[in-house]
Amino acid sequence: MKPAEEHILRQPEPYQSIMLYVRSVIMKTLEVEEKYSYKLPFYYYNKKPFVFLNILKGTDYVDVVFMDGVLLETKFPELQDANNRKRVRSIHIKNLEDLDEIRFVELLGFASEIKA
Repeated sequence: MKPAEEHILRQPEPYQSIMLYVRSVIMKTLEVEEKYSYKLPFYYYNKKPFVFLNILKGTDYVDVVFMDGVLLETKFPELQDANNRKRVRSIHIKNLEDLDEIRFVELLGFASEIKA
């Protein structure tokens, strides 16, 4: 088993289910390479960091973080700037029902065009 997958499987519910689902959508939508960097599951597109999954301490959601999210936030206002980060933006998912898969796939596609 890959370290990124092991990391996800160590998470308590509901985070584990959310992360597994998001991971499956990412991997079926784009040709990404899954890596374990900075103790987090990272997904690389065209050999560059693209998106990663995180659970910030003191929060009750999975943070789906886009590396160049600042370039996406106009078209995708659901992206949030948590912790005053300069470049990255994220989607906060508290439960599986919070994720609009069609919109998320659209976001992945648009983000991959920018990253290409």
